[in-house]
This record gives sequence, structure tokens and C-alpha cells, in this order.
Amino acid sequence: MPDREVDFLLIGGGLAAGNCARWLREEGAEGSVLLVGREPDPPYNRPDCSKTYLRGEKERSETFFRPDEFWGEQGIELLTRTSVTAFDAEARTVKLSTKEEIGFGKALVATGANVRRLNVEGCDLEQIHYLRTLANSDHIREGVADAENVVLIGGSYIGCEVAASLTMLGKRCTIVMQEEATLERGFGKTAGSFFQKLLTEHGVEVHGQDELERFEGDGRVQRVVTRGGLSLDADAVVIGAGVTPDVTLASKAGLEIGERGGVRCSSRLQSSVEGIYAAGDICEYDSPLHGQPVRIEHWDVAFNHGKTAALNMLGQDVAHETVPYFFSVLGDWGELEYVGPAYEWHEEIVRGSYQDGEFTTWYLQDGRVRAALTFGRSDDLEHARRLIAERPVLDERARGALASGDLDGVGR
Repeated sequence: MPDREVDFLLIGGGLAAGNCARWLREEGAEGSVLLVGREPDPPYNRPDCSKTYLRGEKERSETFFRPDEFWGEQGIELLTRTSVTAFDAEARTVKLSTKEEIGFGKALVATGANVRRLNVEGCDLEQIHYLRTLANSDHIREGVADAENVVLIGGSYIGCEVAASLTMLGKRCTIVMQEEATLERGFGKTAGSFFQKLLTEHGVEVHGQDELERFEGDGRVQRVVTRGGLSLDADAVVIGAGVTPDVTLASKAGLEIGERGGVRCSSRLQSSVEGIYAAGDICEYDSPLHGQPVRIEHWDVAFNHGKTAALNMLGQDVAHETVPYFFSVLGDWGELEYVGPAYEWHEEIVRGSYQDGEFTTWYLQDGRVRAALTFGRSDDLEHARRLIAERPVLDERARGALASGDLDGVGR
């Protein structure tokens, strides 16, 4: 027999679980809600870790999803610094690191992702950092306080955002990456080259089409050596090599794991076990918008998954049809916004100009808009969401409208 029972168990202390708890209450759930998270902090906005919080512009409490008093006022039990050590999906019980056994009616698994660690020579030297949590951000800020040269491994969101933030703090930053251009994998070479130019114009050195060979140093890192033969001075290193979904608990519980490495879910975010849902980085769900299973690692997706999961835990039978939204802030140099994603595309149509630093790039496949990237043209985002959701096949007139900005009638 479990030590006690709860109606709704939310596993994972991130934004997906936090927003699920919020919407359970907003939609009238009267049962008990227990949120269990490993981190010492309540659910918080993780994007701040590489931006304002890393630069010391925002207090820790300002990153929190809700004020501390919210949880008690809403009757939500919040356990931080607590892990689920065993999960029996059939018996509907979990065991916690506190040794307590909990029975539950319905559950959300939102255990997030773990950073991908690089196993190369010298990887155990001091001043080699990864970024995933507020604590990681603290360690980076403290570690680079007296540093002059910082090397970033990886040219995606983390590498670019941290390079921008640390450059603003007066550090000399260098990016080493496998891609030819920064952010190329998500946005293509043309847009990626624009963002790389933005970085280099502000002093960031970028070395593409290369990769890490080893770290050198005596106790702490002093150099980064690449396979291309570069030897870069480094007082500190930040690695942004991606993440892997943390599905260990879900897998041991017998939940189906999909081809993209996440917990396989329906369009309602329900796993292969009735009454158990998944959200956030681990959720591989049948997307009505994409016509295939997708797994997306981004703050806004986790946030909206939390709402959809809550509604379905309450029996509302709602498909997750929110168009995924992404953003990235490169210091105070500019902010990009993106809806999609396009896993592949055959055509790019640009409204505005890369040269002028204000543009929307429309990504089309088979005549349909699959994604859109904006820089300085946020007004195009709502049109992009509509076109992605409605999926019209665009003729030549409509393609011309994408480029000119006459978008109201496109696809209607």
C-alpha cells in the first residue's frame, strides 16, 4: 500500500509541469496536485539561463514561473530537490527519493533533457562548463569573472546566446562548430550567415567546419585544440553540444519510446499507458500540423504542452495544435523569432532584406509554408502561424505576396 494517494502527479520540476499544474486549477480541478522536481528551485523560465540571468541583469526569483506563494494559494504541493526513483505505471505508484511511496490517479511525465557531454581528452579539466540550469549559469558567471578568453563549442542556440552574453560582459569569445554557419541547421546557410555576421561584427570569432579534438591545461583548461589544427587560448569553455531526452524513468515504467527518442504520445499527449501523459522535451507526439510524430526542445513548446496535458487529464479531449514558436536573443544586438519547424524545405522566400537587417524568411515545401523566421518583422508571425496551420498550396501570386508583404489574402 502506498503511503498516500494524489489525484494528479506531475513528475519534473520544469515549465511543462508548472504550467500543467496551473491549468489544472484554472480549469477547475478540485483533486490533489503534487509536483515533484529534482532541482532546488521551483519551475522557472530556462531561456534566462543564457541571457539576462547569466549577465546578472535579472534576479533568480525573476526567472520563476510563478511567485513562491502561488503554489500554496492554489493548493499545489511542490516538492523540490526530490526525485522519482521508481515508477510503476500498472500499479499507479511511484517511489520518491524521500522514501515515500505515492499512489496517483493520473500522471504527467515531464523529465526534460540532459546535456550531451563530450568525452574527449582533457574533458575533466576545471573551467569546462555546460548550461542547462540556473546553477550552471551561476557557475559560468563566477567561472569567467577573471577570464579573458572564452571558447564556445557549438554554433546553435546555446553557443550563440552565451557568446553574445559573455561578449557583453567584456570577454573575448570564440565559437568552434561543425556547421559552416551559425544556426545553419535550423534556418539554412543564408540566414545562418546573417547571424554569424551579426556575431562577428560585435567581436565574436567564429570557426566553422571544424570540431573539437581535445582540451589542454594543467588542472584547469588553457587551450582548445581542434581537428582542423587550431590551438585557441581558453580561460574557460562553455559546451553547447545539444541535449538528449531524459526518458530513463518513462522507459523503465514501460512507456513506449518513439523513433525520435521521446515518449511516444498521441495528439492528446497521452502516452501508451492510459491516464499517463508526457510533455516538454521528452514528448514525441502525433502532430496534426506536421502530419507526423515530432519532438521539439524549446521553452514555448513545453509551456503549451503543459496546458494541453492538463486539459486532457481533465477529460477535454483536445489535440495539441499549437504552432511551435522559437526565439533567440543575441545580447542586445537583436532577437530572432521562428515558427515551424521545417525539418526540410525546397524553397526560401525572403521579405525585406538580410543586408538591411530586417527580414522574414518563409520556408516552403511542396508549395506550403512549413516555417517562418523573422528578424525585425514580428508582425509576420501571426500570418505565418495561420499559413502553417491551414497548409494551403500557394500559387505564384501568393508567393509574390509573401515577398511583398501583402499577406491578408494569402491562402484564403
